[in-house]
Amino acid sequence: MTVTRIDVDAGGSYPVLVGQGLLGQLPELLGPRAEKVLVIHPRALRTTGETVRDDLRTLGLDAIVAEIPDAEEAKHIQVAAFCWQVLGQSDFTRTDAIITLGGGAVSDLGGFVAATWLRGISVIHIPTTVLGMVDASIGGKTGINTAEGKNLVGSFHAPAGVLVDLDTLRTLPEHELFTGLAEVVKTGFIADPAILDLVAEHSKAEIAEVDGPVLRELIERSIAVKADVVSTDFKESGRREILNYGHTLGHAIEHKERYQWRHGAAVSVGMVFAAEVAAMVKNLPTEVVDLHRELLSKLGLPTGYRADVWPQLLETMKRDKKARGSMLRMVLLSDIAAPATVEIPDVSILHTAYQEIGEESPRVPLGGDLGLRAK
Repeated sequence: MTVTRIDVDAGGSYPVLVGQGLLGQLPELLGPRAEKVLVIHPRALRTTGETVRDDLRTLGLDAIVAEIPDAEEAKHIQVAAFCWQVLGQSDFTRTDAIITLGGGAVSDLGGFVAATWLRGISVIHIPTTVLGMVDASIGGKTGINTAEGKNLVGSFHAPAGVLVDLDTLRTLPEHELFTGLAEVVKTGFIADPAILDLVAEHSKAEIAEVDGPVLRELIERSIAVKADVVSTDFKESGRREILNYGHTLGHAIEHKERYQWRHGAAVSVGMVFAAEVAAMVKNLPTEVVDLHRELLSKLGLPTGYRADVWPQLLETMKRDKKARGSMLRMVLLSDIAAPATVEIPDVSILHTAYQEIGEESPRVPLGGDLGLRAK
């Protein structure tokens, strides 16, 4: 299969390579100066992480692995401190590198560790989920969670490259694949209507086929949208905010659920909420609001959330990174591919919109303890 190269120019120029069997691209991305490499992977990818480590050792690199918790449990300060300890004990210098292997939580955490070790060392992302491929691994945003909210501590640190190896999706549970596609649908609504057409025109089975053309085109189109946006606004001072479509309520739901909901599931609800708000303040056509529910429901994603927790969600939303003082701001559409960040002068508008999505929403359990290993 051919390799697609999508270049990003945000905090530095780097390639995103899409294809299959891409591990052979690692030496070129690491460059000739790297001597030590830390492979950060979640517990669920222990075998794959150790395989990558062994492959790097055959190339003459001093490679070690750091195993971290799965999913959002990885994004804690104590996990970052564990990785810093491994780097320090292994005498990593500024010419050495980190490779992240896993979903968006791993690239967020690993990118943050790379950004802060010696004020910045090289990092290469190998995303193994759809969410990681189209969102977290691209653009250089890194972060960890706190008790007060998601990604409130972080930095901007561009990777040296991203390897989107579609073969890694073969063992991905189906629900993981479809929750990741929420971010793909998001890029369709904010920038590329062809994505929405692809989801509308193909069956769920066709979309999920790893070797099929639909999933690859969806992923490549979504990456292209993000690459274009972050290349014009690396540090989210303007246009990049549109990538947060659906995230204002989505992050609040994740916080309420103590990160036991998948990110894509929460963003799915957040997009429907944003569409309802936009119908009131931006005259978003009813058919576009309905299209949100239609496409997200087709992928098996939730479009509503608990009606009884609005006050807690609103308090969390007020701490959103887009807020300015006491003014809550949201990314809203006036039509498909016409997003803008809008100040919400009256929270009663939000309450009215929330009544349109309020329901009992099923939980998506993750679980797991905080396990840390290095070798």
